[in-house]
Amino acid sequence: MTIQLHTLSNGFRIVTENMPGLKSSSIGIWVQAGGRHERLEQNGIAHFLEHMAFKGTKTRSALQIAESIEDVGGYINAYTSREMTAFYARVLEDDVALGLDVISDILLNPVFDPAEIEVERGVILQEIGQALDTPDDIIFDWLQEVAYPDQALGRSILGPSERVSSFNRDDLKAFVGEHYGPNQMILSAAGAIDHDAIVREAEVLFGHLPAVPRAAELLQPAKFGGGERRENKALEQVHFALALEGPTYLDPEIYTAQIYANAMGGGMSSRLFQEVRENRGLCYTIFAQAGAFEDSGMTTIYAGTSAEQIEELANVTVDEMKRAADDMSAAEVARARAQMKAGLLMGLESPSNRAERLARLLSIWNRIPSIDETIERIDDVTTGDVKDFAGQMAGQAGTAMALYGPAEAAPTLDALKARLAA
Repeated sequence: MTIQLHTLSNGFRIVTENMPGLKSSSIGIWVQAGGRHERLEQNGIAHFLEHMAFKGTKTRSALQIAESIEDVGGYINAYTSREMTAFYARVLEDDVALGLDVISDILLNPVFDPAEIEVERGVILQEIGQALDTPDDIIFDWLQEVAYPDQALGRSILGPSERVSSFNRDDLKAFVGEHYGPNQMILSAAGAIDHDAIVREAEVLFGHLPAVPRAAELLQPAKFGGGERRENKALEQVHFALALEGPTYLDPEIYTAQIYANAMGGGMSSRLFQEVRENRGLCYTIFAQAGAFEDSGMTTIYAGTSAEQIEELANVTVDEMKRAADDMSAAEVARARAQMKAGLLMGLESPSNRAERLARLLSIWNRIPSIDETIERIDDVTTGDVKDFAGQMAGQAGTAMALYGPAEAAPTLDALKARLAA
């Protein structure tokens, strides 16, 4: 497998990886504009724009966009995150040029028809309503909000209903003009692809576009604040989410954070699963994960339990975090490392995962670290490193918590922090 890079004169970047033996390809464009690139009055517009990309161009109707890909058995979709928006397709080898043509069309030639804007506004408002009715989804938005208060990074990607209800064609065009320059995009493809052919196509489709200066002041630096949000509601369960400030994805300690999260709550053998679920029967679901951004990060623990058991669950969770700093074993760390490496390598068997990985790494590093380099960094994390990191998690001030449901008996964040530091 060969990774190849090319940059057009206007800054448009292309990265590909040919995967011998495959008959299909994944191809997409990742735009370095997401929720955190919005001003307050724009909150939700990056996601709105993602929806509108499929609602018609100067050459294709919304139905024709879907039919162009599905007529050849392909698949097209998009997503918005806090730091990127992606538009991608999965097609057979002979249809790569078609896939790229459709994706470039929806990015470069959207019409933003006012009637279609109204239709899609209704769809997005329904999506917001659905999220609000899904406690184990909305809890993470609330956790993000209290972790990064009064910041773009802390706002919901979907945006509030009142703002979504006000966006118009000019708002969408302004956001595109500000954030969708060729130097803000990465074309990534993996599978049965020809790098040189993709470069030639990209030159025709994107080479004429002028670069857009990126205003550094538009990206508000992240500052982990911390705090508590508690929404009492008559649900069947209390949804509990706890976050502690962690390393950025540029910090070498991110590998330690990920191994720590795996050891704490990454599978059925993890500490939290074994103690909280298997030994005490306090929940059905509990997990830990390490997330990261360009300039911040956080380790998150989530569980759902009954009103009667939330106090014990929260306290046991904190006790397990404290205990990890003292007695995290070499076997646990080895298992967490193996899980992390296996997840990475198994994921690379999918061209879609490969294309996304290439785009994300190029965005972060402006290069593609090799798999061997990544595995080496994982293997370099020692048991002592993980225990030290666990001690940092137990002793630091940057902590956030969100609760949703019959949460009256849940400990306060201050009480949990005191227990964590005791």
